[in-house]
Amino acid sequence: MTAAAGGGLPGAPGDGGPVFAEAWHAEVYALTTSLIERGLVSDAEWTAALSNAIGAAQAAGDPDLGDTSYDHWLVALEALCTSKGLALGPAIDQRAADWREAYLHTPHGQPVELRGAGAG
Repeated sequence: MTAAAGGGLPGAPGDGGPVFAEAWHAEVYALTTSLIERGLVSDAEWTAALSNAIGAAQAAGDPDLGDTSYDHWLVALEALCTSKGLALGPAIDQRAADWREAYLHTPHGQPVELRGAGAG
């Protein structure tokens, strides 16, 4: 999948630019873009959250080779959602556990899907 233009979103892939290496990279990008477009997160808030996530990763030893960019996006997105009350830590943790469980029970090569009460 080729990434669309980021519309000035700091750290966004450019038009015709990099291909998302994983489906979740595209999802994190789309969620972030949607929150900004809907006015739930400002450009300044996103820039600060992403900068904090990158700084914390570097302080913890991330060599900043570019292969962990979306890990930083995810940390920043989770922090913003939690701080703004868009999703609380326990809800994020439960959703991650639901996805992890679904992944572990999905045959190789098949799409991972949430089913049941945790889906949505």
